[in-house]
Amino acid sequence: MNKILNVLLFLVCTNILLGQSTDKEVNKPPAVKVFQTFKDTRVINTHATEMLPKGKLDFRIGHRFGDAGGALGGWSNFYGLENASDVLIGFEYGVNDNVMIGINRTKGSSELRQNINSLVKIRLMHQEFNGNKPFSLAVLGVSSYSTMPASDFPGSLSFFTSSAHRLSYHLSVILSKKISNYFSLQVNGSWTYRNLVPLFIDPPSDTNDLASVGFAGKVQLTKAFGIVLDYNVPISSLRKPENGYYHPFGFGLEWETGGGHVFQMNFTNSTGLSETDYIPYTTSNWLDGEFRWGFTISRQFTVR
Repeated sequence: MNKILNVLLFLVCTNILLGQSTDKEVNKPPAVKVFQTFKDTRVINTHATEMLPKGKLDFRIGHRFGDAGGALGGWSNFYGLENASDVLIGFEYGVNDNVMIGINRTKGSSELRQNINSLVKIRLMHQEFNGNKPFSLAVLGVSSYSTMPASDFPGSLSFFTSSAHRLSYHLSVILSKKISNYFSLQVNGSWTYRNLVPLFIDPPSDTNDLASVGFAGKVQLTKAFGIVLDYNVPISSLRKPENGYYHPFGFGLEWETGGGHVFQMNFTNSTGLSETDYIPYTTSNWLDGEFRWGFTISRQFTVR
């Protein structure tokens, strides 16, 4: 009889515990996806994990002026505003909420000019509030093709002996987290490959492969205004200040004006706008006044 009572008591207790667990699952609030970790699909130079919604077409214009100070800046060119180090004009499209594609044309700030750039970005994980996904994860692929005339000087970056030499590639894995409504952080690891690199004697010649890491952040001041910054570090024994190379760093203000319009003003030492440009070829030093004002205008249209 005692054994029977013990079994019945065990079953009753188990049922109560299971019932409480079920009640907790039922009462648990559903997971909510986190949006606007950053306001735009880019921070400043670096892509964000943000995606275009399905069926949205983004018309984008980016601009980098000349040096504000240093030997090439100052009053003579109105602190760089009379020069343009790089210009981007292009379109990007949301295939679905987790896949976007794009194509743009950049002037180019390195020896490679007149570049056609295409991109694919895929979001693999979307951060949730009260869910099981604590961060957002995306993968970015970029290809660049220089359409400039070939140089006649061997060893030059534009000495194209085949069309493949005009191509460069970039792959990046991006992880971000919206910590609160006022603060977001992002890190990325990247690999850039250039089919043709310049030849040096001193310092040693460059390599086709170039790894890099990047960091980005945002502080949201109001519903419409936020301060953003990003910093990229090429991992290369060649890319040191003593060889004339510097790490791309920028900060700026992003402004969401409503109606699918985002405007960003920034200051950065990078002259290029494409990953295949500013990561390998940033040679401007903040401490020498070799930074510039830039802006990005993004306007979205529904085409589905």
